[in-house]
Amino acid sequence: MNNAVTIADVQGAADARSIAINQVGIKDIRHPLRIAGRDGTVQHTVATYSMYVNLPHDVRGTHMSRFVEILNNTDIVLSVAGMQHLLTTIQRTLDAQQAQVEVTFPYFITKQAPVSGVASALDYQVTLLGERSGGAANVSLKVLVPVTSLCPCSKEISNYGAHNQRSHVTVNARITEGVSIEDLIDLVEEEASCEIFGLIKRPDEKYITERAYDNPKFVEDMVRDVAARLHADPRILAYTVETENFESIHNHSAYAKISHDKTTTTR
Repeated sequence: MNNAVTIADVQGAADARSIAINQVGIKDIRHPLRIAGRDGTVQHTVATYSMYVNLPHDVRGTHMSRFVEILNNTDIVLSVAGMQHLLTTIQRTLDAQQAQVEVTFPYFITKQAPVSGVASALDYQVTLLGERSGGAANVSLKVLVPVTSLCPCSKEISNYGAHNQRSHVTVNARITEGVSIEDLIDLVEEEASCEIFGLIKRPDEKYITERAYDNPKFVEDMVRDVAARLHADPRILAYTVETENFESIHNHSAYAKISHDKTTTTR
């Protein structure tokens, strides 16, 4: 005697409204992540995932649980190649033409203070974005880098001192294999008035203050200098740079943005 119960697949039923859905899936699920650094070291962190597919006009719903199964059953160290593999797995498992993934996580880099050499971890907000349509995939790497900026105008017009502030430089770059998180962070920090550190001593504070004073930059200077570096790197196909200075003498921020797609336009 067969006691098996047949359970209806309601989500997989036909839909008569003839309206396709661009993105359907799960949003903001937290899950452990392994991410490969520039030197090959794998860092363990916790990420927030959003995962989507397209849905044809004649299908009522997607199978949401399969996204969670993929996260739990797929052993991936995220990188450009790892993201492409994840996108392919989603397409195949959900039987979809298109797949999109967004993974946001804190990434820690141990930095040494410039004079004392004391070591401390500094966290950066990082997002890996991937989309695959048919057999073509694009992967973007987004990093938010906190830095110090010092105002050239304030330095020029003041008898002593100059106002400075913490700034956020966000780079979103469509990349090829070989671009690491550290590459983008280093690029931004090198173009700031000065980089910042998690732990410093008095000699380090003196160095940072004087370094910023000797290297003043408007928000416009910083966004242009970072964009120029990104434009010169053949591994970067397209980019958006945003700089926000949290002004110390105003109750508002100064902001600048540059976007460029090297694959479709000329500069």
